[in-house]
Amino acid sequence: RPASALLLFCYLNVVPSLGRQTSLTTSVTPKAEQSVAYKDFIYFTVFEGNVRNVSEVSVEYLCSQPCVVNLEAVVSSEFRSSIPVYKKRWKNEKHLHTSRTQIVHVKFPSIMVYRDDYFIRHSISVSAVILRAWITHKYSGGDLNVKWEENLLHAVAKNYTLLKTVPPFERPFKDHQVCLEWNMDYIWNLWANKIPQCPLENDVVTLLGFLYASSGENTGIVKKFPRFHNRELEATRRQRIDYPVFTVSLWLYLLHYCKANLCGILYFVDSNEMYGTPSVFLTEEGHLHIQMHLVKGEDLAVKTKFTMPLKEWFRLDISFNGGQIVVTTSLGQDLKSYHNQTISFREDFYYNDTAGYFIIGGSRYVAGIEGFFGPLKYYRLHTLHPAQIVNPLLEKPLAEQLKLYYERCAEVQEIVSVYASTVQHGGGQQEACDFQNSYLDMKLRYGRPSTCRAFPWEKELKDRHPSLFQALLEMGLWTVPRNQNESVLEIGGGVFEKAVKRLSSVDGLHQISSVVPFLMDSSCCGYHKASYYLAVFYETGLNVPRDQLQGMLYSLVGGQGSERLSSMNLGYKHYQGIDNYPLDWELSYAYYSNIATKTPLDQHTLQGDQAYVETVRLKDDETLKVQTKEDGDVFMWLKHEATRGNAAAQQRLAQMLFWGQQGVAKNPEAAIQWYAKGALETEDPALIYDYAIVLFKGQGVKKNRRLALELMKKAASKGLHQAVNGLGWYYHKFKKNYAKAAKYWLKAEEMGNPDASYNLGVLYLDGIFPGIPERNQ
Repeated sequence: RPASALLLFCYLNVVPSLGRQTSLTTSVTPKAEQSVAYKDFIYFTVFEGNVRNVSEVSVEYLCSQPCVVNLEAVVSSEFRSSIPVYKKRWKNEKHLHTSRTQIVHVKFPSIMVYRDDYFIRHSISVSAVILRAWITHKYSGGDLNVKWEENLLHAVAKNYTLLKTVPPFERPFKDHQVCLEWNMDYIWNLWANKIPQCPLENDVVTLLGFLYASSGENTGIVKKFPRFHNRELEATRRQRIDYPVFTVSLWLYLLHYCKANLCGILYFVDSNEMYGTPSVFLTEEGHLHIQMHLVKGEDLAVKTKFTMPLKEWFRLDISFNGGQIVVTTSLGQDLKSYHNQTISFREDFYYNDTAGYFIIGGSRYVAGIEGFFGPLKYYRLHTLHPAQIVNPLLEKPLAEQLKLYYERCAEVQEIVSVYASTVQHGGGQQEACDFQNSYLDMKLRYGRPSTCRAFPWEKELKDRHPSLFQALLEMGLWTVPRNQNESVLEIGGGVFEKAVKRLSSVDGLHQISSVVPFLMDSSCCGYHKASYYLAVFYETGLNVPRDQLQGMLYSLVGGQGSERLSSMNLGYKHYQGIDNYPLDWELSYAYYSNIATKTPLDQHTLQGDQAYVETVRLKDDETLKVQTKEDGDVFMWLKHEATRGNAAAQQRLAQMLFWGQQGVAKNPEAAIQWYAKGALETEDPALIYDYAIVLFKGQGVKKNRRLALELMKKAASKGLHQAVNGLGWYYHKFKKNYAKAAKYWLKAEEMGNPDASYNLGVLYLDGIFPGIPERNQ
């Protein structure tokens, strides 16, 4: 509107009549002709001040010479100006020096006059409608064949007025004088009087609205931004590509500093798969590493002078204003200022948040932090002072429960560490001195008097953790691991096993409430299978009071601890948006991708108790039938047949137990027993070969290469080509005897083993021809 008004002011520099009759004319007669009795003029009257489909205009004018009268309607919209919508000309050659009046019916386009309907799909909103008229002398450059723009330059008199515009939704519907089909007419009547609402668009984006458990691995949340629909916002964004003006505000709860060189917090990856502006990382010392991409193509990074707080909720605000970066951290709900730093540069940063994507946490480029992300807001086009930012920690009770959980767990881990350290250095609990047997009696009679060192625990501490002390006493001294670094986790696993044993009893379901404290202690020790159990109990209310808050707490704790089932639970809840979890597909994908990344590793790792993940189609009845568990019919039948000496049953049973297949829990020790039993009793070459492999690698059993070699030779002598290939592998890797290795591989190749052909190919590619004719294959 200001642009249109300025255009009009520059055009005539007169006051508009707003549709009323006007006698204001502008004479452009040269000075030499000022003595002429009759001067050219033109003015007009609009009978209706508003824009109508057909507006009646009375034009009064006087020509001193043969002339051409021009009438034009020009409109301006939000994004365009001076658009002609009506033009009319006529000559006046006979009636000179006489005032004349002509009625003109100015017809405006329907999209300017009527509302949207079935035929008028897109009516337009105009900010100004100008009706202008002028006179040109026929023999002074004015003619019907002359262009409008050139004709206007030779005007001897001109005038204009403004017509009042009508907003689109105050306009009437047009009577098109046509009949619609009855069904189309009915549909049209349903929404004819409804005013569509345009969604509000601004530059504030909520990247994360709920807590996200980051396990410190190479997975995170991916966010991509489209261009603004609003043209002004999009124009502003484009103008600031080389002068970034934006603010990022996020909540963090860090458990540890980065174990690698850098850990991802929030960073932009451009279309060339390179870090862009901004890129914020955490260092191993606890500083922030902020990296920017420059206009000239290079990268520039800076590190904050202060470190981030650990095990404390804090809000991190980073504002970019051209070459200046302001970093602020605030603690707690009251946002008590922690640190503030301003960094200035003379370089121009390149900033285009639509030419790539943001990542929260880890990715294939960098691992994520170990901790939790809270709400994250991104102000795309302006900077704010921390006091102006509105980014509250919405899940305040859940955030407080997380903080209380880790405070309690710090005490639990300290107790377990002190207990394990005391036991490892010869101390023990008082009850260990009260055992009575003949060996202790002889030691007391003839040896040194035994002494017991007391643990440094006060009564108040014991009262806060009665279940933990009970579990430690029940476990005894001999079950404590000797490696102190792993002692806390292993003791947590032991406490969990005792709890599960109680749950597996006949009345186990009725003991859930009494088992919950032991599961809490196990969870605090880092054994997050217990966290998943607690999440299920609290979310379902299984013999404990249903508590959604505690269910969320232990789901997040388990997900942060890389418990696969906890991550599955979180991913599903966010995918469906149920149980007070917000619907967030990007957040759900982050949890699912974490599991997908770990699954191939779980399939080839014996350590831990994660299950072997198998692909089972629900339509595959044969595969579904063989899914079992330790008390299932399939497993019991295989065990029965294996006990009777069936080699095939022994091999399948050992494989199921070794890898945890077909729904059976992983148990490498039991699998090794079946491998050994089958190899020594049935003389089956496949079982002998499998047993030899685990002895070679030391998987679930102590390495024994001598016995493994004997078993491998025995299996090879029985005609098993895998064993012949294995002998070649043994002599190649351990003995470096390439001639003997090639001999076995040639033999295995003749028996049809494809791996042997590959191994021979590697030898030849390496230029090793150990006494064998060179081949081109």
